[in-house]
Amino acid sequence: MSSPTETTSSHEPIFTLPGSLTALLVVMFGIHFIRMALPESIDEQVLLGFAFIPARYGTTLFANSIYDSIGPKIWTFLTYALLHADISHIGFNSLWLLPFGSALARRFGALRFYAFLAVTAVAGAAAHLLTHERELAPMIGASAAVSGAMAASMRFAFGRGSFLSFRRGDADAAALVPALPLLQALRHPRVLAFLAVWFGVNIVFGIGSISIGTQATTVAWQAHIGGFVAGLLLFSLFDPIRPTDGRDHGDEPLEAQDPA
Repeated sequence: MSSPTETTSSHEPIFTLPGSLTALLVVMFGIHFIRMALPESIDEQVLLGFAFIPARYGTTLFANSIYDSIGPKIWTFLTYALLHADISHIGFNSLWLLPFGSALARRFGALRFYAFLAVTAVAGAAAHLLTHERELAPMIGASAAVSGAMAASMRFAFGRGSFLSFRRGDADAAALVPALPLLQALRHPRVLAFLAVWFGVNIVFGIGSISIGTQATTVAWQAHIGGFVAGLLLFSLFDPIRPTDGRDHGDEPLEAQDPA
């Protein structure tokens, strides 16, 4: 029987964000608040230089301009993820990062965590470019990287003791639960249910032209899917934990099958 002191300490990590995620949120909100303080004309230059604009590639829109140089064509595949349309946009992304980003940051460590988010952000931009060729509207927001973090978390989130299981341990232990191999994960009922809901919501948002934020920013759902698919497929390249053979996950909620 645990004492009150032991019980408190075992649950305390759940309410503590990993340092790498805290630093990322500070950077994102810091950038946003700085942009809010800039004159509109200057902020437009920031968007031209750091947002992802498909028209930058294969057109003469920015010809003979600094925005047509090789630099913006490369770094905007990543920098767009640090910009947001308004406070509701960055707040929405941050809320999703709290559970899924926390688990991934604890599991990967800071360097792997940042590298993984960068790769999924690039994948989201690439998907957006393929589906929005020569479009002038800039794309901004961390949603593709957030989607990648959500997809990666699905590989271990439902394992016994993980953060979406019915018998969750403390946050650090929950983040270290062995992951399922990809093919086994894609046969797990709870993973499949999550995938169906996630893809359904994103497609509805895109086809239905639903907007979020005070500026009615259209949801770049193709970029979300690009980041999500990259996160799901590339998770194993970043994961430092040896995968399980699937016996600790099962095909139904694990705890319902365990003896009392």
